[in-house]
Amino acid sequence: MSKQDDSREPPHFNLDFKPAYGEAVPVAARVQRITVNNPSPFTFHGTNSYIIGDRSVAVIDPGPEDEAHFQALMAALAGREVTHIAVSHTHRDHSPLARRLKAATGAIIVAEGPHRAARPLHAGESNPFAESSDIDFVPDIALAHGDRVEGDGWTLTALLTPGHTANHAAFALDGPDGIVFSADHVMAWATSIVAPPDGAMADYMASLDRLLERDDRLYFPGHGGPVTEPAAFLRGLRTHRRMRERAVRERIRAGDRLIADMVKVIYRETDPRLHGAAALSVLAHLEDLVARGEVVTEGPPSLAGLYFPAPGL
Repeated sequence: MSKQDDSREPPHFNLDFKPAYGEAVPVAARVQRITVNNPSPFTFHGTNSYIIGDRSVAVIDPGPEDEAHFQALMAALAGREVTHIAVSHTHRDHSPLARRLKAATGAIIVAEGPHRAARPLHAGESNPFAESSDIDFVPDIALAHGDRVEGDGWTLTALLTPGHTANHAAFALDGPDGIVFSADHVMAWATSIVAPPDGAMADYMASLDRLLERDDRLYFPGHGGPVTEPAAFLRGLRTHRRMRERAVRERIRAGDRLIADMVKVIYRETDPRLHGAAALSVLAHLEDLVARGEVVTEGPPSLAGLYFPAPGL
């Protein structure tokens, strides 16, 4: 089966992860992981920060404003020069500590750019993830797809992967191990949240395809443990999203008109604490289906909108 073929199965998620809070855990040659003690239904056991290099290093995703985590990072970095801080995206569990770490080390902050939504807010719409967004974040250097960040014995290549957020980026570590730091785009423990207006399903699916064009062998995500067979996992994620899309179409054909009614059926086995995020995921699918002419609604797609099959479908 080629990399572009679809898996017939959704991904097999792996919940086996020991966070080892406060410890710099070696996970690959010249790579250490430190996990923030900020577990939640959205962060799993916590946010992973990564240290790349030996004497002169980069830090990927320093994390939230958390004193214990800052001290753990500084202890792990003692005696080493920090030249770069790479930030995958601007949710508050990933980016805020970058400013304090820069002040302490003098490192350069690199990222795709400041926080922005995938689309403008519609009239009367609010952003449900506004409080989770680090709107004060501004990188020293904005990265385009394929831009390289070089240090002493290491090189990171920016892989722009919008979908979870508009400014999401993964980082590939040059070398024979085929390592990508996939942040929140691809995680072994769960699917990524795609929540309009911050995220967009069409962007997310295109980003999966962009990674499938590569031949990487190991992903280190923003939460949880590694993805050890990335190509198969990416195909599984794509299958999973297409199954969700099909379920949304089927619920509309069955007579469901409201997103809340669709969520009750499609996500009946999901933790009820995540049903709000599930509703946003359904909205993301509906935005894509409306744009493709398969579903119709009055005005722009919204959480409270009524949805109908497009004529002839």
